[in-house]
Amino acid sequence: MMASATRCLLITLMCFVAAGRCWSFSQNRGFSVDTLTTVIDGSYPPYNQVLAGDTLLLEHGKRDFILLRNFQGEAGKPVVVINNGGIVNINTDHYFGISVRNCRYIKFTGTGDADHFYGIKIERVGHGGGIGIGSLSSDFEIDHVSIENCLGPGINAKTDPDCSFTSTRDKFTQFNSIIHDNYISGVSNEGLYVGSSKYFGQTVNCEGRDTLLLPSLLDGVRIFNNIIRYTGWDGIQVSSASSDCQVFDNTIIFDSQDESYNQMSGILLGGGSKCDCFNNYISQGKGNGIENHGLGGNRIFNNIIVDAGRSYMPLDSTLMRHGIYISDVSVQIDSSFSIINNDIINPKSDGIRFASILSKHNLLASNLIINPGSYDFYENGNTSFKGKDSYIMLPNVSADVTMQNNYLSRTAEGAGFSDIDYTLLPGSPLIDSAYFDNKGVVFDFYHHPRPYGTASDIGAFEFIPAYFGIPGDTSGFLTRPILFPNPARTILFIQYKTSLKTDVFLDIYSLNGIHVKRAKQEQVIAGRQVIKVDVEKFEPGIFLYTLRVGKYSSSGKFVKW
Repeated sequence: MMASATRCLLITLMCFVAAGRCWSFSQNRGFSVDTLTTVIDGSYPPYNQVLAGDTLLLEHGKRDFILLRNFQGEAGKPVVVINNGGIVNINTDHYFGISVRNCRYIKFTGTGDADHFYGIKIERVGHGGGIGIGSLSSDFEIDHVSIENCLGPGINAKTDPDCSFTSTRDKFTQFNSIIHDNYISGVSNEGLYVGSSKYFGQTVNCEGRDTLLLPSLLDGVRIFNNIIRYTGWDGIQVSSASSDCQVFDNTIIFDSQDESYNQMSGILLGGGSKCDCFNNYISQGKGNGIENHGLGGNRIFNNIIVDAGRSYMPLDSTLMRHGIYISDVSVQIDSSFSIINNDIINPKSDGIRFASILSKHNLLASNLIINPGSYDFYENGNTSFKGKDSYIMLPNVSADVTMQNNYLSRTAEGAGFSDIDYTLLPGSPLIDSAYFDNKGVVFDFYHHPRPYGTASDIGAFEFIPAYFGIPGDTSGFLTRPILFPNPARTILFIQYKTSLKTDVFLDIYSLNGIHVKRAKQEQVIAGRQVIKVDVEKFEPGIFLYTLRVGKYSSSGKFVKW
């Protein structure tokens, strides 16, 4: 019987003689999946009755692996797979924790229990990765899943071409790859590996003939609000994502721990990608903060990159790691990069290393770059460069780059930002000092509006004195909650907007997803509203939240100090 948490009215109980299992069928067409079931196949009873908009309810408890295949939802009516009655715990010696194959329009979510931010937990995978999404799967969403202790990537989302020729670039496109609000830690390869890294194809012997197979492209990528810690290789890698791609609001700490030379970055935008990359926090990794080997025509902004590569071979200045690195691997001729409003602090080598000469009309503006490690190496070593080149390095002087209003300093003294989170303090020289061309960036790292004052501010943060509320109603704003102050010491305010009279629930969780506090507002009226919560007794650190406004919900994180 389904748990009461699903709030479903049970109207029929149907038992099928299939592997000795019994499934219950509810009014909202929810199919219960017991803890012993490992293969959930939409081609066979009872799952061949699952229609677009139906729900597969994973009953809570310990499980081995889950293989999900052959389910087809519809746009706006995905097949939903969700934990039911508590946490789903997967601990396996298999080659994956969860595998999704030949599925389209599917949502795999761990939001089935409000007491846990991560309702699905992959605790260990003995011989492979956490979640694999492939075999022509498309239009999927993965959220609120915790993945730890895997011998492969945390999430691998791509379909490689083969001699069947069903997944080559001319036959298949992976649409709408949405991965958010997940926790990934202790994986041997990438935290997230999305799209094929072999954008230019690979030669495969098909029936005795060498054949160049081009991988599928990705159209519509959203990777956000994930927390990724202690990866062997890159924190996030996105390749062949040629259209409508965004990577934002992710926290990546201690990436690239295996020191595999060509697999070392916090975020890697690989060949064939055109991704806006913004509002990410990348700290203490051994790799480059952000690498871009893509098509060009994208923006990198509002990122905070701290200590990129500092712990990688610290005594060898020739083994370089940079805050941001741009290459010509797959650049479309005459496309351009916009690198603006980033905080780059203490990189091992260069702040920004811009090695593209095929791109044109590039803009590097309003960045804060502190203490690049190559300063002394260039100044005193046997090179043709000077120390100042370490802030923004152009290996080839023919690069078409405009550099404007960047704040460059060997020390943080004088920059006027907080030691806690790099927010600006009154009197900072960064305030109102950004370049006038902001390339359409209208918010800062905390999604507060830009500009506030006579001009935007240099770096990832906009200074708003005694911040309480949003001045005006900036276009596009309040489509997501606004948190202030952030970091919070005693009281946290969350401003949101609702169009209906409704109840509002705020749930706060520790970083590992344990519920710590709930607040409720009853029948708030339509318009802009604020909910406040006392966080004074919380221990310092990062916390997660989910705000439910009627039938809508939004998740994110904040800092308590």
